[in-house]
Amino acid sequence: MGKLSHLAPRDVFGYFEELTQIPHGSGDMEKISRFCLDFAEKHGLEAYRDEADNVVIKKPASEGYENAETVILQGHLDMVCQKTEDSDIDFAKDGLDVFTDGDFIHANGTTLGADNGIAVAMIMAILADKTLSHPSIEAVFTTDEEIGMVGALALDMSRLNGKKMINIDSEESGVVTVSCAGGSDFYAVIPLQRKKYTGKSVTLSIKGLKGGHSGVEINSGRMNANILMGRFLRHLSNVCRFDIVSVDGGDKGNAIPVMSKAVLVSDDTDMLLFEAESYAKSLKNELKSLEPDFYCETAVSDVQEFDVIEPHIRKKIINTLALAPNGVIQMSAEIENLVETSLNMGVFKTGSDEINILFALRSNKKSGLEFLEASLGEFFETMDCKTKTGGHYPPWEYKNDSVLRDLFVNLYKEKTGKDASVEAIHAGLECGVFASAIPELDCISVGPDMYGIHTVEEKLSISAVTELYEIICRMLKNLK
Repeated sequence: MGKLSHLAPRDVFGYFEELTQIPHGSGDMEKISRFCLDFAEKHGLEAYRDEADNVVIKKPASEGYENAETVILQGHLDMVCQKTEDSDIDFAKDGLDVFTDGDFIHANGTTLGADNGIAVAMIMAILADKTLSHPSIEAVFTTDEEIGMVGALALDMSRLNGKKMINIDSEESGVVTVSCAGGSDFYAVIPLQRKKYTGKSVTLSIKGLKGGHSGVEINSGRMNANILMGRFLRHLSNVCRFDIVSVDGGDKGNAIPVMSKAVLVSDDTDMLLFEAESYAKSLKNELKSLEPDFYCETAVSDVQEFDVIEPHIRKKIINTLALAPNGVIQMSAEIENLVETSLNMGVFKTGSDEINILFALRSNKKSGLEFLEASLGEFFETMDCKTKTGGHYPPWEYKNDSVLRDLFVNLYKEKTGKDASVEAIHAGLECGVFASAIPELDCISVGPDMYGIHTVEEKLSISAVTELYEIICRMLKNLK
């Protein structure tokens, strides 16, 4: 007997427990992919696997639904593998130690993989159940979503017939997601020329900022340490003379930087230090409500030799940090309180002969993303800096007329007596990849309550799974 065998729907939780016993961390997809193929063969269903280990399983329409449009059911196979320091589980070969506590399923000392194993389990239960009424189904299990939607981007969408898709990769009951951002990485390089300087340095270290996800929390008003350093340096350049040795802040494009450090030299170290500390106090007062833990640390070195950046490049550095666009650019006119277009200067790193800068760009509209790339390109072109883009993933634009959205909202109301929340997110989902490849795709993303995803505190609500599974089955029945 399995540890989840007492739960209902039995097939859903049974398949989920089986999945937890198969290693399937991102980058280790062969075993779980094979499990899906074996499942299809056992149930006499057509299936195929591609070179990215994506698996597609097809189930014919039930009687009376032969003329209904095919429905795609989609989830991803990989999980984020995290464990406590004292856990001896080897994610490459061991299953998880799952258990129940009240309404929740947990894993002892590790992530649970409910993101997105519960989607795969629900879809398998639907595929296995011969009593359900439904159109023809294409079950699409993608790989390596957690490390860049690798599987979805590699999938040959032309082999799919469905024009309606239910993605089960959300984490909150009663929420139907209908749009997500696309994005790209924008790289800029400022070439450096240096000269020797002997003297003292002043190091400014901005610390204590909240930070956060550069998509979900970009409209929170949280300060970007790189942008704040730009303000600092711009102010100092107006009141005293200095040269720059280095400026460094942030280490990920998708995270709002919480720290930035500048090493400066001046013939009047005392004046530079005085002005820096004075301005730090001014910023502290300005940010006391928004960033209450902000502070600026200052330190003075002994006399030594430095390789300082030539003065004519200093202006490029300060202008980039202080004047480059950052944060929210456009709010949505269609969905209340949704950030439509934004960017984040996530990385600013000084090397010996160049400065490397990384922006994370996001927009829920393709045109918005194109605008950001063009604007940044022109900004850096004026300073003769090299630029490039990469890591593109497409947005999923809001669809005014959605059969799936309206059906879910109505059935959720019937089932629970509560109103579903229709939302969009300013972050990426696989839905964007599918929507960009399948013209006029009607798509929604839903999911049961789960908490602490990608951490060892991850837990999945049993009752929420039961509720959502029943609603999805009813949706299929109504899509005749």
